[in-house]
Amino acid sequence: MIARTLTSHLLAAAGRMPVVAVTGPRQSGKTTLCRATFPDHEYVSLEPLDTRDFAVSDPRGFLAQYGHRVILDEAQRAPDLFSYLQEEVDRDATPGRFILTGSQHFGLSESISQSLAGRVALLHLLPPSLDEVHRFADPPGDLWTTLWTGAYPRILDRGLPPREWLADYTATYVQRDVRQVLQVTDLDTFTAFLRLAAGRTAQEQNLSTLGADAGVTHNTARAWLSVLEASFVVFRVPPWLRNVRKRTVKAPKLHFVDSGLTCHLLGIHEPEQLRTHPLRGAVFESWVASEILKARLHRGLPSDLFHLREARGAELDIVVEAGRQIIAVEVKSGATVAPDAFRHLEGFARLAGEAAPHLEPLSRVIYGGDTPQRRTGAEILPWNSIQEVAWG
Repeated sequence: MIARTLTSHLLAAAGRMPVVAVTGPRQSGKTTLCRATFPDHEYVSLEPLDTRDFAVSDPRGFLAQYGHRVILDEAQRAPDLFSYLQEEVDRDATPGRFILTGSQHFGLSESISQSLAGRVALLHLLPPSLDEVHRFADPPGDLWTTLWTGAYPRILDRGLPPREWLADYTATYVQRDVRQVLQVTDLDTFTAFLRLAAGRTAQEQNLSTLGADAGVTHNTARAWLSVLEASFVVFRVPPWLRNVRKRTVKAPKLHFVDSGLTCHLLGIHEPEQLRTHPLRGAVFESWVASEILKARLHRGLPSDLFHLREARGAELDIVVEAGRQIIAVEVKSGATVAPDAFRHLEGFARLAGEAAPHLEPLSRVIYGGDTPQRRTGAEILPWNSIQEVAWG
């Protein structure tokens, strides 16, 4: 197991709260992290039917057996248990008693909001960030191999072929989760929807066209996308609306969490194919957005990622509210920085001063090259330095 950035924040949360919940996509390393961080806790998975039946049919007996210090894996499988967890922590609020993990954020968040509000710390673990990827024994070395491989720990730890593992992952986890939640019966249509969504990564969300292209209704597209987001397959970046101009486009941007999964869904079978693919810029932008998201979530910070596009004016790929700073990010997949990379950044200081005068504006360009630069008005970061700067 590699060291994970979230570890210190997980320990701190367990030192304050009786319940800590760690959510994230399947196979992101939640169980491994929690078991390594809390080796003296008993471990119980609620995936097996017999264990789950025990927790559901006799919750008090279940907690009497496991209720001292325990890791409850896939806790959303037994949502009724949370009411009894509330009883337990109200009786004995010893910090760190219960460590919960879950791969469906909506399952845990709904149960937490109903039963454990004020008693639980909620943390998120995504697949490893770039600095964590480099802690594996043989990490990818160049940009396109890094993007094509993705960051799921099992691929990196065991040297598994990404194409084959991601195909199994899609069938075993992504489709199964959606099927369980929404009772999807037409997997061919859902798979087509998933691939079409991957083709729209780093684009503004348009449910009508996405649904029409997949042959489903607008409402079905909305429901399927919501489950993909709740399962941490995708995330949506809302528009930055501190600027209240009516010309501001208000649609969120869609991003896939893992670039390797995106490449698999797009039918990109090798890194060299990605190098010349028409969507390489979109895949790279989503990777950058995901890396910034990881940098914040793995430090216990809220997402606070946005984008900005005016109908006739500024267009910024990513806007990050980071403490007293507001960071504008332009993403360019090329190995050199062209002059147009600064076109939308030039007016950002003025725009930020009007909309959020209490925040210090900072501009960054992240590109596919290897050399950092410092230019007037903007910091130029190569892709492999993205985790070397502060994002919060």
